[in-house]
Amino acid sequence: MKYIHQLKVWPKFIWDHEKIASLLGIVRNRQGRLIGRMEALGFSLRAEAILQTLTLDVLKSSEIEGEILDRSQVRSSIARRLGMKISGLVSSDRYVDGVVEMMLDATQNFNKPLTKDRLFSWHASLFPAGRSGIHKIIVGTWRTDAQGPMRVVSGAIGRERVHFEAPDADRIKGEMKNFLSWFKGSADIDPVLKAGIAHLWLVTIHPFEDGNGRIARAITDMQLARADNSQERFYSMSVQIRQERNTYYRILEKAQKNIDTAKSGIDITAWLVWFLDCLNRALEATESTLSGVFKKALFWESHLAESINERQRVMINKLFDGFDGKLTSSKWAKITKCSQDTALRDILDLIGKGILIKDSAGGRSTSYLLKDL
Repeated sequence: MKYIHQLKVWPKFIWDHEKIASLLGIVRNRQGRLIGRMEALGFSLRAEAILQTLTLDVLKSSEIEGEILDRSQVRSSIARRLGMKISGLVSSDRYVDGVVEMMLDATQNFNKPLTKDRLFSWHASLFPAGRSGIHKIIVGTWRTDAQGPMRVVSGAIGRERVHFEAPDADRIKGEMKNFLSWFKGSADIDPVLKAGIAHLWLVTIHPFEDGNGRIARAITDMQLARADNSQERFYSMSVQIRQERNTYYRILEKAQKNIDTAKSGIDITAWLVWFLDCLNRALEATESTLSGVFKKALFWESHLAESINERQRVMINKLFDGFDGKLTSSKWAKITKCSQDTALRDILDLIGKGILIKDSAGGRSTSYLLKDL
């Protein structure tokens, strides 16, 4: 079996422009509508959406590789690095901080050049202890293949199935020089298509001993930020790829064993079709992922004329964000640092305005809920 990196036409990619054009148009239109919708939100709601999106992006990119990170640590690490003043921040370990640093550098500094040294720093951030699990690895430089060929395998020992074998280590320096030169240029390619090509190209070179998938997805996010011309991330390819992980690996393997070649190049139409469809589904899923943010925005927009005091505003936002347990007048008083009588007046006022209702489940203490919008 030949892999695409072994072909004479490597790394010249071609695709069916007619098959791609309509899908690309749908994705670009959806990107524009989402960004327009988010720009209409207030600063605090946009910041909340960005924090939620980036947190999921980091978590799911790691999950694709079987790494489970602590959500509260990831959220806190991102918030601190973006200067967000939010409650409930926890300390984060250096591994989580390293993954976050890589992702934020890719998305917040998306217009900075992608260089060999920048990739090395990302790799070092992913493996701060110089280990992948229990195995010591070479960090911050290209792989050496000292332990043999770089292969992607599955199955039990002795019955492994080889899905892919990367280029020999002595080719990597030249391969990455070509990749980085292309990434710096190629202005004639739509930036969304460029994200898909870069993803496939990088994971095919497989330049590092470990972490190639996460770095490829960081480059994808970086290029999509360029496509949006914005540091503000409201959708995540990694979240969608995590949901479609088996399909992702199957399509990737097929693309890397592509036999649809011609003298003019390697046909990657099938890969780009899947990539655009996946991105479209990621954009569509944003409606669900950020539904709480959108509901909160709709609520405050529809209650602009209402007289709502600061204590009430704080508690309404807490209810939208997912209140821990049931809301009672005593909890209201404790959180807002007011008397029990003042808390009850605040609550009754919101019931009168049709914002809160009594919880019909009952219990030893009366509790309250937001009325459905």
